[in-house]
Amino acid sequence: MIVFPAIDLKGGEVVRLAEGDMDRATVYGDDPAAQAMLFAEAGAEHLHVVDLDGSFAGAGRNVEAVKSIIESFPGYVQLGGGIRDAAAVEGWFNLGVARVVMGSAALKDPEFVKEMAREWEGGIVVAVDAKDGMVATEGWAEVSDVPVHDLARRFEDAGVASLLFTDIGRDGLLKGVNIDATVELAQRVDIPVIASGGVKGLDDIHVLSIQAHLGIEGVITGRALYEGKLDLAAAIAMGARA
Repeated sequence: MIVFPAIDLKGGEVVRLAEGDMDRATVYGDDPAAQAMLFAEAGAEHLHVVDLDGSFAGAGRNVEAVKSIIESFPGYVQLGGGIRDAAAVEGWFNLGVARVVMGSAALKDPEFVKEMAREWEGGIVVAVDAKDGMVATEGWAEVSDVPVHDLARRFEDAGVASLLFTDIGRDGLLKGVNIDATVELAQRVDIPVIASGGVKGLDDIHVLSIQAHLGIEGVITGRALYEGKLDLAAAIAMGARA
């Protein structure tokens, strides 16, 4: 099971939001590339990066910061945030991103996302962001009437690499991962699932790793790392045993 340390970008700074609220941002640093290197030194081979400004704007807003991360991080960079057209997808892949995460586009134009999944084999991740079981979009500012499982099923056999499932109500709050909902989604679809939202410590990594055989590919963690509640090296080692 892959452990993805997260770097969320707002105005070029490394931040974490509480429940996706841009007005509840905690700044953890002003050098994203240096943060990426710290994660690499702890053993990370995969990194999850989010252009938060881009999520709301619908287009890249932290391009230089992302470039600096890609140039400094020796592993695989997975990127999300406002990626909603073919030019943006191609642009990020050309810059060296390993996988692109698409959320709003997956709900509003699923055929386009499927087309991108065919064109960029193994490179497209579909974000399934949930608030009370319903899909949220536009940087989580809008909640749809589409159940999470319904959206996920639309991408069965579409060639997407993974589903990134986030429980918005837990994100950035250190409440613990919504294990039940994550496992339920993994069992309902044939697409690997990445858990996100609320990791509070090594216990979350342990429980997810036990369930990895059910289709859980990885877990994303941010605030727990920045606040010293989770040792990244230990988490990566635990995930590797799954």
